[in-house]
Parts: sequence; C-alpha cells; structure tokens
Amino acid sequence: MITVKHTNELTSKELIDILKERVKIFVIEQNCPYQEVDDDDYDDLHVCLIENGQLKAYTRIIDKGDHITFGRVLVVKKFRKNGLGEKIVAATIDEIKQRFPKQSIQIQAQAYLQKFYEQFGFKAISEVYLEDNIPHLDMLLKF
Repeated sequence: MITVKHTNELTSKELIDILKERVKIFVIEQNCPYQEVDDDDYDDLHVCLIENGQLKAYTRIIDKGDHITFGRVLVVKKFRKNGLGEKIVAATIDEIKQRFPKQSIQIQAQAYLQKFYEQFGFKAISEVYLEDNIPHLDMLLKF
C-alpha cells in the first residue's frame, strides 16, 4: 500500500524506519558520509510503499517554489529486483501531478539511473557532475 504523509503526520516509528533505511542505503551502502537527514525533512511529503507493516520503498517530495523535486528514492535491499523502484517513482509522479498540477519536476539523479528516469519521460538538462563524490545529473519532466 502506498501512503503519502507530511513529516508532521508520520508516527515516530514511521519516521525512524524511514531514516534508518535512508542512512543504511545512502550513507553506509553507498559509502558516502554526508548529512543525510536535512532541513528539507521538516517540511516535505514522504511517499512510502508499506506491506505487512514493513517499509519496502520510499521517496520524498519537496516543493522548491519554482519547481517540485523528489529524491531519496530507495528500495529496501531485500525487496529489490521486484519492480518496486518503478512502482514508487510512478506513485510519486502521480502524487506530484495531483498536488502540484502542471508544475515541472526537476530531480538530481544518480547518473547510472538516467535510463531508469527516462522511461518516465525525464530528460537530462545537465552534464554529469559529482554530488557527494557520486556522479549525478539534473533531469526534468515537464507537463
């Protein structure tokens, strides 16, 4: 089941489960020490795929004013290779379309995922650059 909650709507268990998985993947698994929990976490939307009380996939949506972005896209390691990445990204895009009609979506994608995001209609709008020592590129989806 997909749920979408503002930060202040999350239970303490939901928030801790989310943050544990984000740190596990983006800091430990990717060997990338950086400030994973940031000020955006105070005021964003959390899109969660939860089944049997267990977080399986996640993204967060942030309103940047002139555009909408999402990030921290993850699938919990033991649930990978089951299409959950596509499912959570599609649900995130649908949620953005509903809440922010006709606003473009701009993301910072890890470069190796360029083709993954292109299947949703995203187009690269930058060259590859390093963000926290990981190759990224900016991508845009216009409506």
